[in-house]
Amino acid sequence: MLTKRIIPCLDIKDNRVVKGIKFLGLRDAGDPVEVARIYEEQLADELVFLDITASYENRKTLVNLVEEIAQNIFMPFTVGGGIRDSNDIRELLNAGADKVSINTQAVKCPDLITESSRKFGSQCIVVAIDAKKENDGWQVYINGGRTPVDLNAVEWAKKANELGAGEILLTSMDYDGTKDGYDLELTKNVVEAVSIPVIASGGAGKLEHFYDCFSQTGASACLAASLFHYQEYTIKQVKDFLKGKGVSVRQ
Repeated sequence: MLTKRIIPCLDIKDNRVVKGIKFLGLRDAGDPVEVARIYEEQLADELVFLDITASYENRKTLVNLVEEIAQNIFMPFTVGGGIRDSNDIRELLNAGADKVSINTQAVKCPDLITESSRKFGSQCIVVAIDAKKENDGWQVYINGGRTPVDLNAVEWAKKANELGAGEILLTSMDYDGTKDGYDLELTKNVVEAVSIPVIASGGAGKLEHFYDCFSQTGASACLAASLFHYQEYTIKQVKDFLKGKGVSVRQ
């Protein structure tokens, strides 16, 4: 059985780690390099860095900051925000990222998924999907959750898989920052629609939420931010709880 991954996430704005609720009301959560070092010490399985205003502000992600973080950690490192073409991807991989996360530009130019997976390997290409419940399905949002597009999240995940994505980073905008638990229905639907790993994001607030997500959706990884940033739980506490429940995790 493949081990399940626990992944902290650094949402970056103005060179600081921030966290909000449902993508709004951002508050400061520390220096990115220092926070990354803490997660390295806690033996996180991976680290995700998302420059959450880069696409909206029509600029590249913060390459110098990516380099500095990469020099301080040894775990796999995924970077997203403001990626426009394969040159941007190359720059981030050269700066120390192991994978890149594409959201807005993947929607605007789906061929980028295929092109980049061929150039760099599909294992490097993560398609991030920000989704909000709409009627009987979930609508995709781009530009850091600011702009709705005419795409169904489950169908878009399936398409991204077909185009060559190596992984899906799925964030429920409805559950983000609420600490009410992951959107199990959304996550399960996406997991069942694709053949690649799915990272569930949005809503972690209790140890049980991680177990519920793994046991009820088939997600490969759970991503969390605020409950780690504000030291409500450590990575080890989550893993120990999951191990006690029979979930295979890396120690």
